[in-house]
Amino acid sequence: MKNIIGDMGRLVFVSLLLVGLLGSWRVGGFPAEDLVARLPGQPDVGFKQFAGYVDVDVKAGRSLFYYFAEAEADADNKPLTLWLNGGPGCSSVGGGAFTELGPFFPRGDGRGLLINSNSWNKVSNLLFVESPAGVGWSYSNTTSDYTTGDAAAGHYIPQLAEVLLNHKYSNGLKFNIKGVAIGNPLLRLDRDIPAVYEYFWSHGMISDEIYLTVTDRCEFDDYSFGGSHSQTDSCNNAISDANLIVGQYTNYLDVIQDICYPSIVQQELTLKKYATKMSIGVDVCMSFERQFYFNLPEVQQALHANRTSLPYSWSMCSEYVISQSHKQTLSSSSD
Repeated sequence: MKNIIGDMGRLVFVSLLLVGLLGSWRVGGFPAEDLVARLPGQPDVGFKQFAGYVDVDVKAGRSLFYYFAEAEADADNKPLTLWLNGGPGCSSVGGGAFTELGPFFPRGDGRGLLINSNSWNKVSNLLFVESPAGVGWSYSNTTSDYTTGDAAAGHYIPQLAEVLLNHKYSNGLKFNIKGVAIGNPLLRLDRDIPAVYEYFWSHGMISDEIYLTVTDRCEFDDYSFGGSHSQTDSCNNAISDANLIVGQYTNYLDVIQDICYPSIVQQELTLKKYATKMSIGVDVCMSFERQFYFNLPEVQQALHANRTSLPYSWSMCSEYVISQSHKQTLSSSSD
């Protein structure tokens, strides 16, 4: 159970954070200093936005960043949707809020926003929390806070729901949870990993020879996240060949989309040109536009973000948190 439950204390912290945010929302609003007056390049909207930090553990110096968007109409009577991107180690604000279901998308020049006509805030209030510390603009002054035993969102989201349902709060607050949904979670390495290469092969992205080598030479029952993946050389070589052929720029979740090349899009954004590249109705350069936008000082100021002047740029996923999480998961599973 140790490697599955992971850091339950962090789940309790997130649940308490939700209690504070929900309580302030219901009694008349978030702290005035968290009100986002207007984001750079933002179209006019009729709903309020709040963003800032919740000091989860003052002694440890751990603070989590959040972004909240009210429902477009009748917000007080609309439900609340909490969105957490996975990894653990990837940004809920960057992924959910400004790429997927939030009210805005990044504009093609990386210096403004577009309205998301399919935003979920048409029917719900939206809350996005950057967790754990080290993701996005969330941080901690305690190094151990950057290590978590949670293997992926497939584990910590249902665990958080259980904590919210069962934890006793002194003020009598009860969470009326209507449902939990998880998208493409990492649940079982012995099935999730081979499914990736089966998917590549079934879509004609790798050869029969490479696929057969992967299926014949890899023992996925013992697969791990280590550099060698705890496999034979022939297995690792086949996996390396498959990954090299597919390429690092392919969107594994939608392989029929065109590719957006980083060197070209970064040059266009620097020159204040539009990097937008539409493929089947989707801007495949959106992730680069988002990263450029979130690293603008004026955007961070408007969001009340990066208050400690972090020594690194904003990125969608924290490589350090992800690597530490995987190391901790492997260590726990061996106990």
